[in-house]
Amino acid sequence: MADIADFANDLVQEQLDQAVAARLALMPDSVLPSRMFCDECDEPIPEGRRLAQPGCTLCVGCKVTEDLRASRYAR
Repeated sequence: MADIADFANDLVQEQLDQAVAARLALMPDSVLPSRMFCDECDEPIPEGRRLAQPGCTLCVGCKVTEDLRASRYAR
């Protein structure tokens, strides 16, 4: 017999599935391969980042800096 916790878990799982599907729908169909070295600082981009973020061109540090700069000037 299902209880309220089971219903809550089902609801959370459904919301997670919808969020993942929405995220995947936003990704372009053709993704360029990730760069081996950062475009900004020429440091190697770790394999984990290249696999997690296909098409990345910046290392984590440079991407954080770029995002902070973009958020500062966004209005």
